[in-house]
Amino acid sequence: MESQFETDVPIYHDPVATPPQSPYDVTHDVAGLRTLFVNVFFIGTPGSGNPWVLVDAGLAGYTGQIRRRAEHLFGTNNPPKAIVLTHGHADHTGSLRSLLKQWNAPVYAHKLELPYLTGKSSYPPPDPAIGGGLMAYISFIFPIGPDDFGDHIRAIPDNGEIPELLGWQVIHTPGHAPGHVSLFRETDRTLIAGDAFVTTNQNSALAVAQQKEEFHGPPAYFTCDWEAARQSVERLATLNPLAVGTGHGVSVRGYELQIKLNHLAEHFDEQSIPSEGRYVKQPARTDETGIVDMPAPTSFHVARALGWGLLAGVLAYALWPKSDE
Repeated sequence: MESQFETDVPIYHDPVATPPQSPYDVTHDVAGLRTLFVNVFFIGTPGSGNPWVLVDAGLAGYTGQIRRRAEHLFGTNNPPKAIVLTHGHADHTGSLRSLLKQWNAPVYAHKLELPYLTGKSSYPPPDPAIGGGLMAYISFIFPIGPDDFGDHIRAIPDNGEIPELLGWQVIHTPGHAPGHVSLFRETDRTLIAGDAFVTTNQNSALAVAQQKEEFHGPPAYFTCDWEAARQSVERLATLNPLAVGTGHGVSVRGYELQIKLNHLAEHFDEQSIPSEGRYVKQPARTDETGIVDMPAPTSFHVARALGWGLLAGVLAYALWPKSDE
């Protein structure tokens, strides 16, 4: 079978007719891997020596799992042609530095993400006061940079076409992060949405653990521009994707995907935007240098105290001696 990387006219495959090997696989040539609570994707026709591209780099500590999955799909001594970042939050770049020590691959990101990946700026801080779940309340412990990945980082071309990823279009979908992008292949309407929308309630640790399929907007605690986030979901819905892999949650295909994504786009304000929060009424202002201006935090200290309390409770329960009776 001819690889999509070797022709300007990608071969059409029906993503709905191709049974997934795991809940995170999207199509026959887009495999997914869950790293605790965030997904990475491998784009390429499986086969030893076949070219491929990695999308996102998951949490820190998952380098070995990512490499093993890549070797299973594409053989040994076969690094990716490129790594594409939907955005630079730490849960999507955690294993990037260690992977780059083994794979000499270019790393593509939107130009508005570059200040957070080249050591120039931290991300707008999370808002633990919104989201209403443990993941939101403990978000203040998540790192926000700045990170510097050096000369590996390249800006995605303005036309949205990455040379190592023929047949795919990069779509700027800001809101969750200033330079957030999604990837779309029009020939079979396959979408990698990143965190533009997700298929689990990422604000809730219980929902994350269960991986129950639910369509939600981007994780609330790290979304710094809600108007842009709504517009991004609306734009992706107009693509009428047939298969989607998201940064959090299982992959979804077919008619179910279209119905649920359209419903999310139509009811985004009431379904996804919190009633209160640091960035709800005023977004963080950013540009190609990083943060320009941010609104004042909202109930940050109360939320942080609650987060520490919930986290301590979870750890105490996990470590408490259990009776054999």
